[in-house]
Amino acid sequence: MNNSLEKIFGWCYLLLRKLGVNYTIASYFSLLVNIVLMCCMAYVFFIVFRFVLDKTFRAIAIRTKNKFDDYIIENITGQYLFYLVPLLLVYKSVPVILEKYDYWEFVFGKIVAIWIVVLVIMVIRTGLNILKYYLKQVPRFSDKPIDSFIQVFNIMLWLYGITVIISKIFDINQKDLLTVLGAVSAIIILIFRDTLLGFVASVQVAINDMVRIGDWITMEKFGADGDVIEINLATVKVRNFDNTTTTIPTYSLSSDSFRNWRGMLDSNGRRIKRHVLIKANTIRFLSENELVDLQKIELIRDYITTRKTEIDLFNTSHKVDKSLAINGRNLTNLGLFRKYITQYLTNYPGLNTDMLMLCRQMQATPHGIPLEVYAFSTDKRFENYEYIMADIFDHIIAAVPYFYLEVFEMPSENGYLE
Repeated sequence: MNNSLEKIFGWCYLLLRKLGVNYTIASYFSLLVNIVLMCCMAYVFFIVFRFVLDKTFRAIAIRTKNKFDDYIIENITGQYLFYLVPLLLVYKSVPVILEKYDYWEFVFGKIVAIWIVVLVIMVIRTGLNILKYYLKQVPRFSDKPIDSFIQVFNIMLWLYGITVIISKIFDINQKDLLTVLGAVSAIIILIFRDTLLGFVASVQVAINDMVRIGDWITMEKFGADGDVIEINLATVKVRNFDNTTTTIPTYSLSSDSFRNWRGMLDSNGRRIKRHVLIKANTIRFLSENELVDLQKIELIRDYITTRKTEIDLFNTSHKVDKSLAINGRNLTNLGLFRKYITQYLTNYPGLNTDMLMLCRQMQATPHGIPLEVYAFSTDKRFENYEYIMADIFDHIIAAVPYFYLEVFEMPSENGYLE
C-alpha cells in the first residue's frame, strides 16, 4: 500500500523538479497539493463507504426478522464506521506526505492515531448500547440488570482506550504502562479514597440526573430536609427549611438512600395521604329514621336514595327478615361517611380531579378504624399545601358526629387526654 501511496503523492514533486522548479518551492507546493489530494480522497472514500455500508445494513435488515439489525440502522453506529476507512487512509498517507518533515509527521501521526482509537471506542460503545436496547426487548433478559453490565463494559472500554492513547502519545509499551498504573493506582486509592469516591459519585449523579442544584431532597441519615445549594467533588450542601445547612458526602448520594422531591414538583399535584381514626364501637347499621336525617346532607342525598331503593328491592325480592338489622343488605354509617368524604373531595376546589382520589378504609388497629384520604392538591407550595390538607381534615373531623360516629382519643385519668 505504501508503494501505491508514494506513486499517488510523489508525482507532483517529481514533475515540478523536471520543470526546473526550486527544491524548496517544489517541496512546499507538492505538500500543499498532496494535502488537498488526501482530503479529496478521504472525502470520496467516506461517501462511497457510507453508501455501501448503509445499503448493506438496510438490505440485511429487510431480509431478516431479527430486530438487532434494525437497532443498528436506527442508531448512529454506522456514522462512526463511515469515518474509519477515510481515517485509515489519512493515517497511512501522513508518513508519505510528510516524509521530509519529521516533526510534523510525528505530531499529525499521533493526532490521527488518537482519533482512530477514540472512533473505535465510540463504535464499540454504541454497539454495546444497541445490544442493551435489544436485550431489553428479549423476554428472558427483560428483568436482568442489563444497564449495570453495559456500564461496567463501557468503563473498562474507556480505561483501556485511555491506556492506548497514553501509550501512543508517549511511545510507551502498553504492558509496562499498565504495570506502572496498577502500582500507582493502589497508592492513589489509599491516599485519595474520599476524593475518588466523590468523583465517581459526582459522575454518577450527573449522568443519572439524580440531584440538581435547587432540588428539594430528604436524607434522614444526615438530617437533611431542604434545597440543594451546592454540589462539588467532596460534599453536597443542603439548606434545610429551618435555615440550617447540612453537608452530605457526595459519595453518600450513590451509596445511601435519599428522597428527591423533584418528581412531585414537576407533576400535576402534591400527594395528601392522612387518616382519621374512627372508634370501632360506633360503627353500625343505620335505621330508616337515621337515613331520612342523613338524606338532608346534599352531597350524598342522591346516593342514599339510589342505594336505599336497590337495597329495599333486594331485601323484598329475597324475602329477608328485617326484624334483625343484620339480615339482608344494609347501609352502615361508616360506609356512608366514606362516600360523603369521596364526594367532598371531588367537589373541593384545591384538589386535582384528574389524579388518583379516594377515601379508603384501612386495617383495623387497637386505636380504631383508620379512614385514609388519598388525593393530590393542585397547589404544591408548602404553606398552601398544608392549608388545603388542614382545611379538608377540619371539615372531615367536624362531619364525623353527623354520621353517628366518634373520633378515637386516648383516655386519661380524667376521661380523655387534652
